[in-house]
Amino acid sequence: MSLNLARRSGLVMQSDIRLMSIECARIGGINLSQGVCDTPAPPVVLQGAADALMQGGNIYTHHTGIRELRQVIAGKQQRFTGVMFDADREIVVSAGATGAMYCAFQALLNRGDEVIVFEPFYGYHVSTLRAVEAAPVFVPLDPSDGWSFRIDDLEAVVTPKTRAILINTPANPSGKVFSRDELALLAEFAIRHELFVFTDEMYEHFVFDGLSHVSMAALPGMRERTITISGLSKTFSITGWRIGYALCDARWASAIGYFNDLFYVCAPSPLQAGVTAGLRELGDEYYLGLSAEYEAKRDLFCKALVQAGLQPHIPQGAYYVLADTERLPGATARERAMHILHATGVASVPGSAFYHDGGGENLVRFCFAKEEPVLAEACERLLKLS
Repeated sequence: MSLNLARRSGLVMQSDIRLMSIECARIGGINLSQGVCDTPAPPVVLQGAADALMQGGNIYTHHTGIRELRQVIAGKQQRFTGVMFDADREIVVSAGATGAMYCAFQALLNRGDEVIVFEPFYGYHVSTLRAVEAAPVFVPLDPSDGWSFRIDDLEAVVTPKTRAILINTPANPSGKVFSRDELALLAEFAIRHELFVFTDEMYEHFVFDGLSHVSMAALPGMRERTITISGLSKTFSITGWRIGYALCDARWASAIGYFNDLFYVCAPSPLQAGVTAGLRELGDEYYLGLSAEYEAKRDLFCKALVQAGLQPHIPQGAYYVLADTERLPGATARERAMHILHATGVASVPGSAFYHDGGGENLVRFCFAKEEPVLAEACERLLKLS
């Protein structure tokens, strides 16, 4: 079946991220497309899960997660953001951050509700909104000015159907870290228009250049209208475990928990125990060390991109980098990403995957969450483009 026919028939299509990963596996390349984060998980996390398995922790948990996990999540959130959440009433552990976000959208959005999304965006955010029949409305970030936004652009898209704004900080794919001043502007905007704010803060511990992660819920007047989404997939390098969570006012958490119970029943029981052990036993130095470790990887990889003639947009956080491909052959971002893959054996994601209407055709996204030898080899291979 042709791609166009499949689209007309309403079939669901794989994302460009998945497609590039499949092609990379087919040719035996280095996968810098999907954010799989294949660095080692902390031993204490693995041991915690293993102990739970051996001790019979294999049955359903409470639908919002085991209480011990919710307690340590609350403690970490207060230490790092200053925001207190009630472990019994305001935290929902789900099947990854995507699962938590899906349940939050189901709980708080109605069919046809509009949600403002910054562009470039993480594709699963948009797909998840559409899955609940909400309508993403896009506002561009300016790459020439550190991925800045104009409040006038947000005002221009507000309608009576606008229900929420979605903020990803640190952001995938741009690496933007929203400053406190920027978040204050967005907070005032949300309050003025009576909007929910959904935040994806999955990369909260991956922040560079002396910057700090600021959680929107910490700003005045925002705790009651912010649904904070995060998880342990990236922080503990356990992307396949699917342990994420939503933090919010008890009024919203009750409804989110209902949908979490309906869709997932609970997150995997022994894996909840594993991350509980990690959150309980790893000190703050572990989280602070992530920023230093990944800043060094960013610097190494971006230097290689410059040498390869792929000018990078230097990320402030997360572990992705968008790079310019204008000098490469190909008419589209997908063709250029395929050229890079077949010429070097390094997989990236076409920049068009992060734009809704023809944008990003001169960009590709790389993920640098790799062990140092793998990342060094990828850097060496990319020099074939120079």
